Parts: sequence; C-alpha cells; structure tokens
Amino acid sequence: MRHFAVALFFFCLTSIGFAGDQPARKLAGVPGPLEWQNAAVDWRIDNEGTLSITAGKQTDWFVSPIDGTRRDNSPRLVFRPADDFVLSAKVTVDFRSQWDGGVLVVYANDALWAKLCLENTIEQHPAIVSVVTRKLSDDNNSIAVKGASVYLKIAKAGQAIFFYASEDGKKWSIIRAFSLGETAELRVGFSSQSPIGDGCTTVFEDIQYSAKRVNLWTGE
Repeated sequence: MRHFAVALFFFCLTSIGFAGDQPARKLAGVPGPLEWQNAAVDWRIDNEGTLSITAGKQTDWFVSPIDGTRRDNSPRLVFRPADDFVLSAKVTVDFRSQWDGGVLVVYANDALWAKLCLENTIEQHPAIVSVVTRKLSDDNNSIAVKGASVYLKIAKAGQAIFFYASEDGKKWSIIRAFSLGETAELRVGFSSQSPIGDGCTTVFEDIQYSAKRVNLWTGE
C-alpha cells in the first residue's frame, strides 16, 4: 500500500495529456466530466480507449491506522457514477518497487474512501489488495496474482459496494463487501501508486462501465 522530473508532452486530440491537465475528451463509455485528484507525471488515452497513468516518486493514498499519518499524493482520474453502477478494467502494472500498484478507487470525501489494487506486496509478489478508509485506513491482502495483469471490478447497489477480481474478466471472485453509507457525491475512477519507489505506470484496458444494479454476489 501504501518523480520529481515532470516531462512535457505534446498535446493532440488522439493521444492526450500532460500532467495535471483536465482531460480534453471523455473516456469512451465513461460519463464525464473526468477530474484529476492530484497530478500524474504522465497520462494518456489512446484511440482504443486504453488509459495509462504514471505516478511519481513516493506517491500513495493511505491514512495509517497506527499513528494517523496521512499520505494523499497519488494521481487519481475520477468521475461521478450513477447511484448504482459497475466499473471494471484489465489492469497492468509496471512493477518496479514494493507497493507499486494499479488501482480502482471509490471516493466520498477526504475521510471516506476505498481502493482496490493490483499491488506488489511486502512479500515481493503481486496480489489483490484492498483498503477502506473511514478517517483511518485498513489494509487487506487477498489473492496472489501471477504476472502483472488482472481484471478488477467495483459494483454498487444501494449502499453496498463490492470489490472483485478475475484472471480472465469472465469468472469473478469477491474480494470485499462494504459500505460508505449514503453518499450523494460519490466518485469512482483510476489511479497508480509508488509509495516507496521512483514511479509506476499502470495501463487500464477493456474499461467497462454500466449504470445498472447488478447481482452483487455474482458481479453480473
């Protein structure tokens, strides 16, 4: 869980962005507007609807349950979903250091949020990790993952939020079920992190969003 160099990139309509800019267009299938919470070192959306986000050095989003130390500098690209929704993506992480990760996020406010990660754990292997923060963060390491890619999914129905993971994007395993309560200003989206490293790039492919209530126990 948890670069100083900022590169300037040429702006065009088909490959977007330099760090901190608002996106110039919507991500296909995702309702706008898209908003940044913290700037990325680099980010882009290609013509296939693939999103990449590069996090800078020592970037994280976590509030220590031990002493309350707060870190909130990981780049997050978020949007406002429907009251009931499902969001999924194939997540591929350029692992370099411990706790590097690619993330799907749910945000209510600065004290109430959650994240679902493909993360390089302290055991030095990728795994599904989830964090739910209610002023302080918890930390749950789940399924070990072979390789640098996995499918992640978030679904919300009423007050319930479920996290899922899948090797193939078809058969889903429940990672976690929780609630952030009644939140009128919920945001969801995408992030990359490198808590003790020099940076990390995450690629989000096959991004799927639907404004619907799913069967939370199956994710469908």
